[in-house]
Amino acid sequence: MGSMGGYNRGMKRVTTKYPKSIRPDHIGLFKSGKNNAKLGGTITKGAWKGMPIYSLTLTERDTCPKSCYHWNDCYGNNMPFAHRFKAGPELESAIPTELGKLAKKYPNGFVIRLHVLGDFYSPEYVKLWQDMLISYPMMRIYGYSARQGDAIYKELWLLNIRFSERVKIRFSHAKEYDSMEPFTIYSGTDKMDFEGITCPEQLGKTESCATCGLCWGIKKSIRFLTH
Repeated sequence: MGSMGGYNRGMKRVTTKYPKSIRPDHIGLFKSGKNNAKLGGTITKGAWKGMPIYSLTLTERDTCPKSCYHWNDCYGNNMPFAHRFKAGPELESAIPTELGKLAKKYPNGFVIRLHVLGDFYSPEYVKLWQDMLISYPMMRIYGYSARQGDAIYKELWLLNIRFSERVKIRFSHAKEYDSMEPFTIYSGTDKMDFEGITCPEQLGKTESCATCGLCWGIKKSIRFLTH
């Protein structure tokens, strides 16, 4: 796979290419999907139909496992204007307040996409989302994680089980869905050599995630084209 932005797989990058894009505050954490053509604003089909999508963007590499296949050619390399929020206690303190605002605005439900950039970075951070799901029963979350077999992965796996109708975190590994593991769902690359569904948005078959819904609506592995 070719690298992006002139960075090859041999280089050791430890944070975003755009450190000045990291927000010094933690205000306005959640961005409406209306501002992201790929995400879309309001879900139009499936169990979450009618719910608006909001997203959270962290800092790529700072929060990601070094085993991530896209460590160096992360699509964040081509996102100089993304608002990235620094992980840590300040972020975790701000999340409940920001979610409370969304809960008041959308009592019938809303969806959080975790994360446009970055990954789940600690077991405690995952547990925070568990607490938020309890506090805000109208909230749904979906996203992807490159975690494999560590304590963070285990907490995410439990989150998928405990909130199976409201949480859909796919693990970014080219693995086929196994009905014996119903709470472990995957997203992989175009190198997948087994049955899966290629992202319809990337193929131009649907306008956005909001008009598709497969990632939170099916248990088959989703194939993403190399970005």
